[in-house]
Amino acid sequence: MEIKRPLLLISNDDGYQAKGINSLIEMLADYGDIIVCAPESACSGMACAFSATTPLRLRLREKREGVEIWSCNGTPVDCVKMALAEIVPRKPDMVIGGINHGDNASVNVHYSGTMGVTLEGCMKYIPSVAFSLCDHQEDADFEPLRPLIRQITERVLEDGLPLGVCLNVNFPLVPIYKGVKICRMAKGTWGNEVVKCHHLRGYDYWWMVGSYTNDEPDAEDTDNWALTHGYVAITPTQIDVTAYSALEKIRSWNL
Repeated sequence: MEIKRPLLLISNDDGYQAKGINSLIEMLADYGDIIVCAPESACSGMACAFSATTPLRLRLREKREGVEIWSCNGTPVDCVKMALAEIVPRKPDMVIGGINHGDNASVNVHYSGTMGVTLEGCMKYIPSVAFSLCDHQEDADFEPLRPLIRQITERVLEDGLPLGVCLNVNFPLVPIYKGVKICRMAKGTWGNEVVKCHHLRGYDYWWMVGSYTNDEPDAEDTDNWALTHGYVAITPTQIDVTAYSALEKIRSWNL
């Protein structure tokens, strides 16, 4: 009987040409067959958005032994949905988002297209992981991530993950990691998010920018603290966002 190699479905929000996703393909090529379906261009901040009114297109960009690379004109979540519906020959053993250029710690998990990939895989009951590096440069050095990315991928392939739980893995931009912290998401806020500009033709327009603030900088059990202090942050993230601690209080309203 033929033994099937693991099937890895990979996507991102930086686009199929990005160095991060191509580094990831190279790092994991010996672990199984890889199918990539990633956006045609950068889709940062798309979170779990999908295209409800825009027709989608797929394009095969490259095919070599063990690797297929496809692009889609939609969002990161569109890429996962399209791959599962139209490209993969069977249910993937893992869905992987990344490697993202820039971190996805704290509340960024709610905005991130990389996490959108991972949450979509998780909602399909596929073990799913997101990898991000705290470096927005196009030519970022992803080589230091290789050992841990391979180790985490191998462990998830062997052991799986609890249903409804995925992993958000963030790497600090430091020469040598101090270690790994399994931690919670920090409480943080974005401010100064809108910048107003005036066009020479007489109308106003706005850029979405902003600055992030860690609202609990001294809490040592958070992803922000880990990254700030040179540790790799692994945050188990769940689909169920029910506030269980508030259930009884809201029930007491007797509505």
